[in-house]
Amino acid sequence: MSGSNERHWATSGFEIEAVYGPDDLEAFDPGEKLGDPGRFPFTRGPYPTMYRGRKWTMRQYAGFGSAAQTNQRFRGLLEAGQTGLSVAFDLPTQMGLDSDAPLARGEVGKVGVAIDTLEDMRALFDQIPLAEVSTSMTINATAAVLLLMYELLAEEQGASGVDLRGTVQNDILKEYIARGTYIYPVQPSMRLVTDLFAYCAAEIPNWNTISISGYHIREAGSTAAQEIAFTIANGLAYVAAARTAGLAVDDFAPRLSFFWNAHNHLFEEVAKYRAARRIWAHLMRDREAAKDPASWRMRFHTQTAGSTLTAQQPGINVVRTAYQALAATLGGTQSLHTNSFDEALGLPTDESALLALRTQQILGFEAGVGDTVDPLAGSYYIESLTDQVEAEAIRLIEQIDELGGAVAAIEAGFQAGEIEEAAYRHARAIDEGATTVVGVNRFVEDEESMPDILAIDPELEQAQANRLAEIRGARDQAAVDEALAAVERAARGEGNLLYPMKEALRAMATLGEVSARLEKVFGRH
Repeated sequence: MSGSNERHWATSGFEIEAVYGPDDLEAFDPGEKLGDPGRFPFTRGPYPTMYRGRKWTMRQYAGFGSAAQTNQRFRGLLEAGQTGLSVAFDLPTQMGLDSDAPLARGEVGKVGVAIDTLEDMRALFDQIPLAEVSTSMTINATAAVLLLMYELLAEEQGASGVDLRGTVQNDILKEYIARGTYIYPVQPSMRLVTDLFAYCAAEIPNWNTISISGYHIREAGSTAAQEIAFTIANGLAYVAAARTAGLAVDDFAPRLSFFWNAHNHLFEEVAKYRAARRIWAHLMRDREAAKDPASWRMRFHTQTAGSTLTAQQPGINVVRTAYQALAATLGGTQSLHTNSFDEALGLPTDESALLALRTQQILGFEAGVGDTVDPLAGSYYIESLTDQVEAEAIRLIEQIDELGGAVAAIEAGFQAGEIEEAAYRHARAIDEGATTVVGVNRFVEDEESMPDILAIDPELEQAQANRLAEIRGARDQAAVDEALAAVERAARGEGNLLYPMKEALRAMATLGEVSARLEKVFGRH
């Protein structure tokens, strides 16, 4: 139906027509493709009333420097109306290193908060009742350690496991594809993932045990269809691993959640979320034979796209973030983080983080986004885009199946190769001017004023190391040694690793010490 000589393309590779109409939905069956909101195949949303019944959780991601500094940011955001916490950890914490480890030098507190021991967790959530907040922790290789510290702190506050609500990312497969913060080889890493599933089913039943992440896949340069295809394929691998570990699908699948990127193309992004829900519903019901409708229902968190933020004219990042947040909410996200406009330059300041939160609040309380469920449903354009994104994603999932599944495809380099090629095409389009980035290759300003940047105290690293030395000096070392030995024995056996890990952390073993014992048995990837 093209009515113009100028051609337009979605990131997923198909051409966008000038006009859409009924002919573009010739095979459209509303009953099978859409259903009612809250019912299979969940294209229109995972819940019947969506935001009319409950707004999405406004979960701003924060973490920098020391636990005490991050606690101040958390409390300020909660007072400003944030409805859930989301923790960013520094690279040493993500990689299983204590803050005084030689390899941690120069990275302590830089891209997130440094957590070495239970004492840091106490400082991080000081005066925050864990039974009353929902907390998301963006952590993968050391997810079990951080969750157990959180549970121990909750117990100190008088809360039980059933009181706790939140999510650990715990998605190690995407680390091998797109991000790199892994510690152990794939198979023992998958054991930690499924041990956490089983532990939470018994001890923290309302916790989301994994946030299967497409966010970092998209940040690495994938298309929208690649993002959901590779992520859903990883989800299927986690389902298979859990079943191999003896878990019944309907015992853990309702607690699976996903984490998507909100990128620049407003309508393709809306279609992506709708297609992802439909694909997952069919796979879980028809391929995995799950019986519980909650196992078919995809729930997800969304974060606006950090990779689209520009250091040039950083103020306009507010606009980018607002439109990306609009796509996420029109697409039916369950929680949302909006990036701060200054993140291309450094960590967000208190002021920029508050503005990012206010962006969500305007969407939620002024813009009418939540007045009706799935407001773009029935649009010829949206339904056609949803079908096309779905078809391309299914094609990629089938390719991964032919390679033996997500783990085998990762080991063969399939996903990384596909992402690299997509990222190259996008970069070349920007360089050639075929894709516009405002302020970078068009509408450039000769002189720009830069906002104030948040600086991390250079003394923080030494102060964190000093605190760690004090904790080691004051603890019962014999009890720590015994508890760490139990962790190592469990790693050599087949029992659930989280129970002895919890006791080691209770005895004030450090994150690095627990990780080192596991590495002694599992090796390093």
